[in-house]
Amino acid sequence: MPPPHPRHATGPESAREAAAALREARPGALDQALRVARALGEELPVPGAGRTGQLWLRLSELARLDLSLARVVEPHLDALAVLRQAGLEEFAGLPAAWGVWAAEAPGHELAARRGPGGWELTGSKAWCSLAAHLDRAVVTASTGTGRRRAFVVDLAHPGVVPGSTQEWRPAGLGDVPTGGVRCTAVPAVPVGEDGWYLERPGFAWGGIGVAACWYGGAAGVADLLWDDAVRRREPGRRPLDQLGHAALGTVDARLHSARTALCTAAEQVDAGRAGGERGAVLALRTRRVVARAAEAVVGEVSAATGPGPLTGAPEHVRRVSALQVYVRQEHAQRDAAALGRALLEGAAGDRPW
Repeated sequence: MPPPHPRHATGPESAREAAAALREARPGALDQALRVARALGEELPVPGAGRTGQLWLRLSELARLDLSLARVVEPHLDALAVLRQAGLEEFAGLPAAWGVWAAEAPGHELAARRGPGGWELTGSKAWCSLAAHLDRAVVTASTGTGRRRAFVVDLAHPGVVPGSTQEWRPAGLGDVPTGGVRCTAVPAVPVGEDGWYLERPGFAWGGIGVAACWYGGAAGVADLLWDDAVRRREPGRRPLDQLGHAALGTVDARLHSARTALCTAAEQVDAGRAGGERGAVLALRTRRVVARAAEAVVGEVSAATGPGPLTGAPEHVRRVSALQVYVRQEHAQRDAAALGRALLEGAAGDRPW
């Protein structure tokens, strides 16, 4: 997976236009981003189909352009992958904008019950991004067995009522509206059996796809440092000092470690060596490496460039804020503990290094 670069960074030219529209908060920017998502959904492979590296490269390129754009596109592609893994090609082929709503939160319970006409969902779901903009979603709900099942939901049904998005308005990614959704007797189509959504190999692969977005976002933040270093080589300008060169080298090493982890993971997925416990370990390890690299890049760039860009460069501020929010999908020390447990349980005494 080579480094993403914004000058040759996406498939459709419209991706760059959508990124600019989101940055400038133009009317209809989200709908423009969703059109890019639908176009890429027809073009890009699903993970595990032999071109996983290409998929994650494209996600990283989108994130380097704009993390909000990646935050719109990635769940759409993930939903298509879930549907295809479940054998629901008839849904994956629909001309629709998709989301994936699988987060659980206290005070929110979505129950699935089988009625005379099939499955129905009733209750509330938290953390539903773009609820007022999407056509359909893959949603997890409780079936009363103590496990959860995924379902396809048509968001045009009158029983689907998006709630307020004002409770979650972060400085970064605030242009991707997220809030609760209430469902009342909403028809739903099962996606796999109880527990399948979390137990399928693709769950781990989707988590690595999110990490590819973090990597692209970190590369976008690092562009500020690189562009400044190149300008300083021009005649009449003060060149980088030793500390500036050290910052550049440190950022490059961090990004290289993240890129290498993603490349290795893509190879493992396509080789069929990333299922079950191995897939879970791979995802936890890769996300850990990329998340720490992204955080380190933000810190190095900030230390090297001083307060100026964080006070006088709105696009850089947007990139940093969005990356800091997005990378929190990695649960820090909790995920580190989960990785440690998984290594011990699955290693049978063999060291993983």
